[in-house]
Amino acid sequence: MTDGLLGIHHVTAITDDAARNYKFFTEVLGMRLVKKTVNQDDIQTYHTFFADDVGSPGTDVTFFDFPNIPKGRRGTNSISRIGLRVPDDAALKYYQDRFEEFGVKNDGIQELFEKKVLPFEEADGQRFQLFSDENDNGVAPGTPWKNGPVPEEKAVYGLGPIEITVSYFDDFKKLLGDVYKMKPIREEEDVTLLEVGEGGNGGQVILRKDETSPARQGYGEVHHVSFRVKDHDTLKQWEEKYNELGMGHSGNVNRFYFEALYTRIGDILVELSTDGPGFMGDEPYETLGESLSLPPFLESQREQIEAKIRPFNTKRS
Repeated sequence: MTDGLLGIHHVTAITDDAARNYKFFTEVLGMRLVKKTVNQDDIQTYHTFFADDVGSPGTDVTFFDFPNIPKGRRGTNSISRIGLRVPDDAALKYYQDRFEEFGVKNDGIQELFEKKVLPFEEADGQRFQLFSDENDNGVAPGTPWKNGPVPEEKAVYGLGPIEITVSYFDDFKKLLGDVYKMKPIREEEDVTLLEVGEGGNGGQVILRKDETSPARQGYGEVHHVSFRVKDHDTLKQWEEKYNELGMGHSGNVNRFYFEALYTRIGDILVELSTDGPGFMGDEPYETLGESLSLPPFLESQREQIEAKIRPFNTKRS
């Protein structure tokens, strides 16, 4: 029997400007840059990780910075919105005021599945949504950034429900249930809220039906979503399960900070990632994310990588 998923691990999106994206996430949202590294499949481009104070699994939004990539096109068959968690309704109001101060496009505080939410966008059109944990019970949040610009009692401290939009709604929902044991907990017309692991905001997917034109990946769009598994042995179980189901997959990919397994469900790239080793093993806590971090298998190429990659300053200490 395969051990179940524990919740959301991370979401990876595409930006057109790593430096602007860094300023937005650290100075406006108040999330910590816990790792500035490179895309291991395209080492001339950045891969940045924004998370809680110590890079806990289930708290990080990551970005690829592909030079000269065109703007993405919104549409169906895509991961359409990234969710982020804040402690309570008062924190949503704090961020609404903060977004007005910084000129961040937002739709005001709303209600979704009886939760208070605040939809907003980054400058490149990437769509997000803050979820209040006011009455949340489920996957535990992370630890707010202790030295960030947002008070700890208000700060983003984890990933919230991830929105996926597809034209093949019924088939996709069935696969989420059959393969990943996600359970529908709320169903409305053309939208279902599903839950995995301990549930709550840190373990939910919002599935929407949309039969319009397909999305096209580019900056401002999401690349993939990852769900948490306990460890190497659990990931191996999932690899065997994919084989039994006849699902194509990547095999175990060691990303140094975690191990990963990729498959595609329709048009959606789904990753499973181990909770460890994490982001604290190769840099001191005090200067986390301040310099270019490379996994050991890329360290011999540091000089070439640093010569090609576009530098930007992330020093805060």
